[in-house]
Amino acid sequence: MDQSEDQILAEELAALGAVGGGSGGLVRVVAKLMRKNVHEIDLLVQLPFDDVVKRVSSVLGKAGRAVETVPVGLGEDEETIRVVVSGGAGGLNPVVVTARVLKVDEDSSEVWLRAAAKEGLIRQRAGEKAAVRLAALLSKATGADKAGG
Repeated sequence: MDQSEDQILAEELAALGAVGGGSGGLVRVVAKLMRKNVHEIDLLVQLPFDDVVKRVSSVLGKAGRAVETVPVGLGEDEETIRVVVSGGAGGLNPVVVTARVLKVDEDSSEVWLRAAAKEGLIRQRAGEKAAVRLAALLSKATGADKAGG
């Protein structure tokens, strides 16, 4: 089942609220109304598609908890990996990170990285910070060049 970033973030924040003794249901409702901090980065990797998918999955798997891996279709050269990582002050702000690996040609692939987090009254830019941190880890693991973002 494909969940939207907003749904995943609301569920994660509700779970944190329930652990802290609060009402998970109320937190879920409020979370849906909060603004989102989103940051996207494109990376160009000079490696074959399958190798890039394995490396991206490994890096993101170590950084957070997998939410879903959604193959776009059989025979298509695209793979989407989604995880939830800790961000913000004390790591208490969940960040949904989506990486889409696209085959450019036989020897190169593009990684589109998107990180999104809910923002409260105090702007922490958790989505932006997570995207930059994970892009650096992916660049180190793959030898990627930043294509934009």
